[in-house]
Amino acid sequence: MKKNIAIKVENLSKQYRLGEIGTGSLSHDLNRFFAKIRGKEDPYSIIGQTNDRTATAESDYVWALKDINFEVEQGEVLGIIGRNGAGKSTLLKLISQITAPTTGAIKAKGRIASLLEVGTGMHPEMTARENIFLNGAILGMTKKEIKAKLDEIIDFAGCQLYIDTPLKRFSSGMRVRLGFAVAAFLEPEILIVDEVLAVGDAEFQKKAIGKMKDISAGGGRTVLFVSHNMASVINLCTTGIVLENGQITFNGSANDAVDCYLKNSTKTSNNRKWDLVNAPGNEKIKVTEISIKESDGKTNFTIDSKLTLSYKLYTQIENATLGTTIVIKNSKEDIIFSDGAIIASDRNSKKGFYFVQVNFPYKILNSDSYSIDLIVGENRRYALLNEENILNFEILFGGNIKHDKKLPGIIYQELNWSIKHSEEV
Repeated sequence: MKKNIAIKVENLSKQYRLGEIGTGSLSHDLNRFFAKIRGKEDPYSIIGQTNDRTATAESDYVWALKDINFEVEQGEVLGIIGRNGAGKSTLLKLISQITAPTTGAIKAKGRIASLLEVGTGMHPEMTARENIFLNGAILGMTKKEIKAKLDEIIDFAGCQLYIDTPLKRFSSGMRVRLGFAVAAFLEPEILIVDEVLAVGDAEFQKKAIGKMKDISAGGGRTVLFVSHNMASVINLCTTGIVLENGQITFNGSANDAVDCYLKNSTKTSNNRKWDLVNAPGNEKIKVTEISIKESDGKTNFTIDSKLTLSYKLYTQIENATLGTTIVIKNSKEDIIFSDGAIIASDRNSKKGFYFVQVNFPYKILNSDSYSIDLIVGENRRYALLNEENILNFEILFGGNIKHDKKLPGIIYQELNWSIKHSEEV
């Protein structure tokens, strides 16, 4: 392995057995053992289906990961992204040596610290202070090294008041703060972080991302980061890989990896309809159809398209104030804008269908992919329905606009400029 390579993964595969017995049986293990000592191929490597969680099982075996190859340089921050079930957590567990690969090899240079789940490596009956020493010992640190970092760990975790309180009294967010502080401040050469940071509050997530930047840039250490928050991946990571059905579909820069993932995961759907039985919602309210259209009927939207969102609600609610809100998000999950209206006011709602229509602002959405969240509330207090990504659409660059290339920024806006000239002072 080259001197500047921190992690090298070669032909890595992990196979699981489906059903109640997850790791195989004694007879299968013996078959594998005898094949190995005879120098023959694993008899179960030729069977097993792709890790597609939406497909029907056709075999007793599934490849959670198949033929994974990549390298991570020292000081690099690698973002690993993909849908749920794509194999991200399995890959991190293999690199962390929590489980063994079926085939292939992993070469890592330096001490690895992993934060894969809330409370990993911590005992609920022990105090936070005791858990810091326990976790540090698991990571291979001496007592002297842990003591030297103890105050920094406690300060970062923000648990001074509860440092001698049993961990079972901590919230899940507080356990994550403590676990991350231990893993980060005890200075591992390789830090592996699964999406547990989503449990923490916004202030802690900002601190954690800042700390990981310091670890990689200042300390020259390597970070492997899994998250569904694409903004965090772009902000933190230098490179990225996209996993799909247990295989790498992209390996390159973090920005390009996010673009590849979002392009493949977002399916444009400008018009959706359901029958009343299968419509999204609940026994109180359902959405039976929703669409976004342009006034001239075009299906390919551009920046100058005049868009109208329409949807139909069916409700069983009577004598209440009903309100609706839409939230528009771009491909990076940034909220562009949101707005709402009262459907039925002063407790005069009736059972039946409500038709809602709203016009979008003209020339405000930049070229990008967008999704719509639909919310319906009762009496301005209770959310009856909250459907995320209920509709997707895309804005293409072009139309009757004054710019000849896409401008940076979340929104597109043509401003009114006033320019005057005078030779007088």
